[in-house]
Amino acid sequence: MVVIPEAFARSTVEREGEAGTEWLAGLPGLVKELLDRWDCVPDGDVMHGGVGIIVPVRRGGEPAVVKVSFPHPGNVHEPDAFAVWGGRGAVLLHERDDERFAMLLERARTDSLAQGEDVDEMVRVAGRLSRRLGVPAPPGLPRLRDRADAWEEQLHKDARELVHGLPPRVLDAAVATVRELGRVQPDTLVHGDLHPRNILRADREPWLAVDPKGYAGDRAYDAGALLKALLLWLLDADDLGKALHRAMDVFAEAAELDRGRVQRWAQLHAVQGAFWARRHGFRVARGGLALEQIIALADGLAEALTE
Repeated sequence: MVVIPEAFARSTVEREGEAGTEWLAGLPGLVKELLDRWDCVPDGDVMHGGVGIIVPVRRGGEPAVVKVSFPHPGNVHEPDAFAVWGGRGAVLLHERDDERFAMLLERARTDSLAQGEDVDEMVRVAGRLSRRLGVPAPPGLPRLRDRADAWEEQLHKDARELVHGLPPRVLDAAVATVRELGRVQPDTLVHGDLHPRNILRADREPWLAVDPKGYAGDRAYDAGALLKALLLWLLDADDLGKALHRAMDVFAEAAELDRGRVQRWAQLHAVQGAFWARRHGFRVARGGLALEQIIALADGLAEALTE
């Protein structure tokens, strides 16, 4: 019997309500069905992320994991991305059940790039992976360019409705990025959430990516998620602005991307994150002092990235 982690069950119900409760009730049976169908046996404690569980298994003596995610539009194209990559810079996809949002994947290690202390190395690894993952995208993946109108509309709506102290030049720069970069993007597969916790140690390759969103667009888009995640490391720097620009230099070189595009996408992400925090909070901080601190960090990041 697969035991669902209590913290995962609690957060799922808090986020999804009755739908989450119903899904959790059937999850142990679903996992058993998948294990039987894919000839797997459990091989360790169940782990979890924000929206799914990871069950370590063995199939034919080989280590793997069964991942089952809560049914959500944001998880639809994860197996499509893995299928395109075929193990090149990401974990291998062995089996998939799209109706159940389930996959049998290559097992990586549990330690991630986020456990490192050398920021340059973290950024360099992410940049190299970004370059390797940037292959032609198949027709069925969502195009980031199709979201540009909604991005611009939301920026204006947030600026109007939310109390904030972001200077006009910061907002103007974010809107300009949407108009000038967002509406015309290549059909290149991008991870969509390439931050250090989604890059794991592995045996087949030193580092492998997990948890992709599977978008088609500008590879520089991934710099936003990376730099937001690195903020906690960069806060110890004597000069935050200088540290941020150093990180972008390293990422752009390793990823073989235009440095200016990297900064512009990162700035847009930071502004969107600052507004999102005010409107929705985050899983780690729904309110109070912790959320206020995150908002202040997001505002500082957005300003530091604005030319």
